[in-house]
Amino acid sequence: MATRSSSNNTTPEYGEASIRVLKGLEPVKQRPGMYTRTDNPLHTVQEVIDNAADEALAGFGKRIALTLHTDGSVSIDDDGRGIPFGLHPEEQVPVVEIVFTRLHAGGKFDKGSGGAYSFSGGLHGVGVSVTNALAKRLQVSVWRDGQCASLAFSGGDVIEPLVIRPSAPGERKHGTSVRVWPDAKYFESAELPKNELMHLLRSKAVLMPGVIVSLATEKTGEMQTWTYKGGLRDYLQQSLPADPMIPLFEGEHYAADGETDNFAEGEGAAWCVGFTEDGTLLRESYVNLIPTVAGGTHEAGLKDGLFGAIKGFIDLHSLLPKGVKLMPEDVFSRASFVLSAKVLDPQFQGQTKERLNSRDALRLVSGYVKPALELWLSQHVEHGKKLAELVIKQAQTRQRASQKVEKRKGSGVAVLPGKLTDCESKDVVLNELFLVEGDSAGGSAKMGRDKETQAILPLRGKVLNSWEVERDLLFKNNEIHDISVAIGVDPHGPNDTPDLSGLRYGKVCILSDADVDGSHIQVLLLTLFFRHFPKVIEAGHIFVAKPPLFRVDAPARGKKPAAKIYALDEGELDAALDKLRKEGAREGSWSISRFKGLGEMSAEQLWDTTLNPDTRRLLRVQYGALDFRATVDSMGKLMGKGEAQARRDLMELHGDSVEVDV
Repeated sequence: MATRSSSNNTTPEYGEASIRVLKGLEPVKQRPGMYTRTDNPLHTVQEVIDNAADEALAGFGKRIALTLHTDGSVSIDDDGRGIPFGLHPEEQVPVVEIVFTRLHAGGKFDKGSGGAYSFSGGLHGVGVSVTNALAKRLQVSVWRDGQCASLAFSGGDVIEPLVIRPSAPGERKHGTSVRVWPDAKYFESAELPKNELMHLLRSKAVLMPGVIVSLATEKTGEMQTWTYKGGLRDYLQQSLPADPMIPLFEGEHYAADGETDNFAEGEGAAWCVGFTEDGTLLRESYVNLIPTVAGGTHEAGLKDGLFGAIKGFIDLHSLLPKGVKLMPEDVFSRASFVLSAKVLDPQFQGQTKERLNSRDALRLVSGYVKPALELWLSQHVEHGKKLAELVIKQAQTRQRASQKVEKRKGSGVAVLPGKLTDCESKDVVLNELFLVEGDSAGGSAKMGRDKETQAILPLRGKVLNSWEVERDLLFKNNEIHDISVAIGVDPHGPNDTPDLSGLRYGKVCILSDADVDGSHIQVLLLTLFFRHFPKVIEAGHIFVAKPPLFRVDAPARGKKPAAKIYALDEGELDAALDKLRKEGAREGSWSISRFKGLGEMSAEQLWDTTLNPDTRRLLRVQYGALDFRATVDSMGKLMGKGEAQARRDLMELHGDSVEVDV
């Protein structure tokens, strides 16, 4: 009986020494995308700006100056208290060095009485240490207590130790200056987006009345300065593209000491809201001066407060027509706003702080906005009635849009298909609908999807070949009816001008198996969209998802750990195996699985390969080089019932160039 040797030179050993501990700022340099945006260095610069803004927010600074230098560096100066530079009592390292070299260190964690900051945006504890880690050079100068301290870093490491000297006559008495040279190797582009930067600086000035914010560009000699005394009202009034239909509604409220709402003293919000009948909307929100471009719970609180007050006004004055039901979106859909919330301990989604997740923020903002608007409406009844008209009109438009397709079917019930698992977001640009083959794949897709933006509609069996079906008879087929109702667009012809305003998803994605049956379903759906929804294709809303056919379970090789590699087809599989061989994997040490269908994939696998926007393959459906008439002729030959001979001729002509998956 043969025995297998326990030692194998080709297999790396896994023991205590295999575990690597990343120290200091190494994790940031290894995976910068986990800590900041890597498309450009703006977010790393913003971390420094936010620190300066936190000083102003705490009442210790009146100036924030940013300079774009000709050598590609950026400097940020403030006149705040200055970062302490004495030795830390526990670490016995200069505090200013700790702030720039430790991921979880700062003056913003101490929220008790006597803490350095009552409210601040930088609560994740990464902040300027991430800026430092991703910089070729970063130098800091601090003025306080009659002294000036300076030191410099490179890649997060100290290269010029702390030097302290007495402040020179005429020098500033307090403040901090940070100059940073972002390291281009960590970013897709080393250029700072000027417009985004200017918007960020202007918003800081808006949110801190009386604070002077400036931007100097050395290359052009240009200097811009922002300071606002009118706050949110002036900013929204100047920025609105259209005149508001009623006067702007503004207010602010912060919790006082001893209030019984379970909010800390100083927590609350300032807001300004304008309603317009048409045109683009302006929507900006901030938490402790940090711009939350993806919104969050504070915006949800504003929406909830506006809806509650306006619905109460409509009910009080009996303005709602019979059969109309109001939804929060009816109120919010024509609202432009600037919202600035102050939250003691904000919880953000991700390190870039683009979305607020603090649950209490919804109750905080809603609890202050609703009574303020109720009072305003009771004092301005005519304006309230005008606003009510707009809101009711929006509700009626929404209800008509949802009933339009159903009316043709004659069911009399305006509801979305029961099989549809809808997404939570109302943003058509972000929302995606996946038409999935079969209930089993639909189940995996429902579990693996992003519930916020991805909806799933499972299809039972093969869709009807609709090439020669009259439009009026389309809805005899349940699957086609459900697809039309789900996407929110009526069937139409190439010369029609359908109403696409009811479109519910920016992307409608055909998701079928990577086999012959899956391809057949894909062709039938493409036929449906080309024949009966051509304007949806023209507008670029139809996509085909490309799930993988193979999965390779690759072993650990060298420094690379074991991994799952997905391949779209035989060509990608061969390329993946060649790469494994070059990386030192032993022949046959991997295992190859072939997916018979999407239903075989787990929810996690389906997300990784087909649903995740960062890793999936998604092809937009477009008309090719042929003109529309020629495309119709070609599709007619392929899909027409009386075109068997034409299809036979095509197969005889091009049969040798087709690969058949049997």
